[in-house]
Amino acid sequence: MLYVGIDLHKKSITICVVNQERQKVEQKRFACSTPEIIVAFFKKLGVFQGVVEATASYEWLVRLLEPLAERIVLAHPKKLRVIAESTRKSDKIDARLLAEFLALDMIPQAYRPTPRQREHRVLVRQRCYLQRRITSIRNKIRRILSDYNADRPDLFTAAGLEYLAQVQLSTADRFAVKQLLAEFEFQQSSLEGLAVELKKFVAAAPAAEAEARALLQSIPGVGPVTTEVVLSELADPKRFRSAKCVVAYAGMAPGQRESAGKRKELHIERTGSKLLRWVLVEAAWQLVRRTGRWRVTFERLGARIGRKKAIIAIARRLLTVMMALLKSGQPYQHAYEPEPAEPPKEKPGEKPAAEKPVGKKAAQPKPTHVVTKAPKESKEHK
Repeated sequence: MLYVGIDLHKKSITICVVNQERQKVEQKRFACSTPEIIVAFFKKLGVFQGVVEATASYEWLVRLLEPLAERIVLAHPKKLRVIAESTRKSDKIDARLLAEFLALDMIPQAYRPTPRQREHRVLVRQRCYLQRRITSIRNKIRRILSDYNADRPDLFTAAGLEYLAQVQLSTADRFAVKQLLAEFEFQQSSLEGLAVELKKFVAAAPAAEAEARALLQSIPGVGPVTTEVVLSELADPKRFRSAKCVVAYAGMAPGQRESAGKRKELHIERTGSKLLRWVLVEAAWQLVRRTGRWRVTFERLGARIGRKKAIIAIARRLLTVMMALLKSGQPYQHAYEPEPAEPPKEKPGEKPAAEKPVGKKAAQPKPTHVVTKAPKESKEHK
């Protein structure tokens, strides 16, 4: 068995091959633009295992080598700290270390999404990108109109656009507004087309994915946008061992430093998907506004640590609730929401309570005044 460490870059890859005794057998460097030469080299190796770091452009190489290799391992770049913190670092050394760690079976593996999960992420992230561009264009137009004191709340409605065409602007500002409006219409049409494509993708979802959507949308304040972002960014919820793992994956775990018995709380780690953290915070605000239970928790935390940290704590708890729903398969319910009481069953032949005759004792109202005894006269008063 040969073990191949691959240091992948945008334009080139460096390959180091070692045997079971971790002795170097061969070392090569290829251009990424020559896939046929790369395939020919790996075919000559025979039986081998390969490892490559999970960088931004690893997918094409993994698909190229999967039919040839016995196993292709994705290395977690952050957990493989020995390469990042090394004082002697080069492409050859990195490939050699990857190969040796693979021979020792000590590679910290990263998760590789399935093709459907990858397509889901592409669609969801593209929708968020288009929405950000539309918001940016709107803000830019409003900024130009603010110089003329001509901004209005309904600027991007039909009446607002007619008003915008009649505003007296300078030649340069009118030219800029025309270009921004053209881009605004293009981005709007692109967003509508993407919504249609995403709707088709959701309609073709397997049963487990459709059930996960229904479970997440049972939470107050969680709509289709939040649901799609959470499902696409988390991919497979079963790959997380506990709630702490998913919180760390989202970068919402607070850091801490402890030395000599003194402990200091730090800010959240902010690793992982920024899109996932953003949508969780927005959903947390909606949850606080819509439900009394979460509002009480938020106000209690806000009085102690401030509103900004409190809403992050609510978002972190919301993420753990989502994971619990996805793993248990049960919809969301309030912890203390009472079940509706059933009306008492009437006995056969008994009249309803409204038709029952009221007895004499029950008809007499109880006195509401309080009778007190008169105070005794003292000897001096007598």
